[in-house]
Amino acid sequence: LHPARSRLNRYMMEAAISSVKGVDAVLLMIDAAHLTGGRDDLMMEVLGQIGVPVVLAINKIDLVEKEKLLEGIAAYSQLHPFREIVPISAATGNGVELLMNLVAGLLPEGDPYFTDDILTDLPERFIVAEMIREKVFRLTRDEIPYSVAVTVESFTERPDGLVSIAANILVEKDSQKGIIIGRKGEMLKRIGTNARKDIERLLDTRVFLELFVKVSRDWREDKRMLRELGYE
Repeated sequence: LHPARSRLNRYMMEAAISSVKGVDAVLLMIDAAHLTGGRDDLMMEVLGQIGVPVVLAINKIDLVEKEKLLEGIAAYSQLHPFREIVPISAATGNGVELLMNLVAGLLPEGDPYFTDDILTDLPERFIVAEMIREKVFRLTRDEIPYSVAVTVESFTERPDGLVSIAANILVEKDSQKGIIIGRKGEMLKRIGTNARKDIERLLDTRVFLELFVKVSRDWREDKRMLRELGYE
């Protein structure tokens, strides 16, 4: 959690805070490399108000020295009465099973909210947009900040079973547009190819994916745009 700097940030912070209301337990995961960094006072304030067990998982312990890890555990134990503090490494699997069993033990048994054949309650358009957005971040890495959005403009199933999708990748600066398109369009082609493969697995059919990159300055402050993207 961090102070909101835009309308989008405010919405995301409100969504993050409201998501912990009514839950049975909270799993807070932090990077072991940041144990000695600044404290997240806002996060600790929220955790102190919800009144449910909180488990702290410290990931990437394979990348830090044991002494620093122990110092970090001692420091975090003073910030909140965590039910447990569990050092883990997702890369090596160390501590992961212990963490899963611990969290499972905090959850009450109950009837499922959805049947086994329902993977998500989100519409396919939303998932497709997120798949494209994920590929933008994965392939451009640190060159593109998280001020990127994707809108699906058309989603049509043709008589031959092929699904035709057209989507816009929205950025805030011309320089960002150039990075996403790449030299002779190579980066945009890679984004489209990788996203199309994931979308085909999701829809279990062939997909024709057409991507466009558009500059929409200050879209994170545009209330109408945020509503169209499902943020408000």
